[in-house]
Amino acid sequence: MIEAPKEKSCYICTQSVPVIDYTNVQLLQRFLSSYSKILPRKRTGVCAMHQRKLATAVKRARQLSLLPSSGR
Repeated sequence: MIEAPKEKSCYICTQSVPVIDYTNVQLLQRFLSSYSKILPRKRTGVCAMHQRKLATAVKRARQLSLLPSSGR
């Protein structure tokens, strides 16, 4: 028998994070690869609305040098 793959639930929805803020670097680093690239929804299991907000927050944090722009 082949079992259906387990559905991923959105981490931000389940933890009821009120606001995705660009100053919350610990939260943002959870969704970055080791090369500081934003991980896709398929890999993280985040819903579409929160993925868009995460991408915006990561880009803002990079502008203010809170996050590295590259992993090197």
